[in-house]
Amino acid sequence: MHNNIHAIIFDFGGVLINWEPRLVFQKFFPGDPEAVESFMAEIRFADWNLQQDRGYPFEQAVTELTAQFPQYGHIIQDYDISWEESISGIIPGTVKLLEELKSQGYPIYGLTNWNHDKFSLVKQKYGFFHLFESILVSGEVKLVKPDPAIYNLLLSQIKQNPENCVMIDDSVKNIDASRELGFISILFISPEQLREELTRLHVL
Repeated sequence: MHNNIHAIIFDFGGVLINWEPRLVFQKFFPGDPEAVESFMAEIRFADWNLQQDRGYPFEQAVTELTAQFPQYGHIIQDYDISWEESISGIIPGTVKLLEELKSQGYPIYGLTNWNHDKFSLVKQKYGFFHLFESILVSGEVKLVKPDPAIYNLLLSQIKQNPENCVMIDDSVKNIDASRELGFISILFISPEQLREELTRLHVL
């Protein structure tokens, strides 16, 4: 174990788990991926989803968005009902790295933007979650990355300084925010690239 690294912090969606809402939406636009993109842009899906990550009740958010876009009501409501279809499984290479890091004695933590109720559905499905010392879920604390407040909350909970923590995330905005706060920050692109980065840092 690297003496200066006291915590390794993982994002989940896009890093350890494949989350893709298009897998739910595409059945309403068969063979037309451009229509899926247009739909998501029109309803401003990313902004809407982020408010649930911040702790807004999913059921209420669905009702409000359906009222705003009644022509898409059946699609919006199905996203809530069929949400688990947006999870297509783990990213095996990253899970393997997680297991290696844990076996080397590193304390492992999670920091994720995720609605609490939806995250609960995922957490009970995958065994690797038991490897984490603790997980900070945005929906529980009503804060989302890249707000510095959620990073600072994590640091206070795990009692570490940012310069002793490796932060792994697939979002440029989130990584930029963590880097500004002093974290050793790795923008996740692939398990192979992550392994190279961790080796360069002498973590592996």
